[in-house]
Amino acid sequence: MLDVPLVKEFASVIALVLTFVLFVPYIRSIKRQTTVPHVFSWMVWAFGTFVVFFAQLADGGGLGAWPIGFSACITCYIAFLSYRSRSRIEITRQDWLLFGLAISAIPGWMIASDPFWAVLFLTVADLLGFGPTLRKAYRYPYQEHMGFFALGGVRNLFVVIALEHYSWTTLLFPVAVGISCVLVAVFLAIRRAAVHPEGQEESPNVVSCER
Repeated sequence: MLDVPLVKEFASVIALVLTFVLFVPYIRSIKRQTTVPHVFSWMVWAFGTFVVFFAQLADGGGLGAWPIGFSACITCYIAFLSYRSRSRIEITRQDWLLFGLAISAIPGWMIASDPFWAVLFLTVADLLGFGPTLRKAYRYPYQEHMGFFALGGVRNLFVVIALEHYSWTTLLFPVAVGISCVLVAVFLAIRRAAVHPEGQEESPNVVSCER
């Protein structure tokens, strides 16, 4: 028979290792300016991931919650890097709309007495946070790190396996984000097949608002 606690511990370690493997190349690519993260997406993801981490702990997520907490810390750093490089992206009205919707969903966790509702509000906000990144990736698919999103889906699978208690509260966020990461990776692959890489590494020099 499988030693369930041992499997949970192993899955948690794998998830933590994959989190490290996931983010280090991504951060390096940002610093090399080959990846241009959208500041709106990462601001939403940084705040939301932290709150979901604490909600998962409150609902008994145990070992499976810690990779989420680790991700939250690194996500905050990437949000900082994306803010520093914000002048290299084009911010459109659609971006502002999606950012506003995501931000408006975040306060819901503060009035939710049940951790599930907090996770639900924050998961919605997190998914809306993909909007600005997808909008930018449609025009500049080579400015996003396809491997990062693909590996993100795998990492979240191990997060789910590592959870010590399964409920909507503990499962909703990693499952939704994991599926979204895989879909973004597929979207980038499709767009890269349709768009020539020449000139894609170059971003707009000025932040503008689409009229």
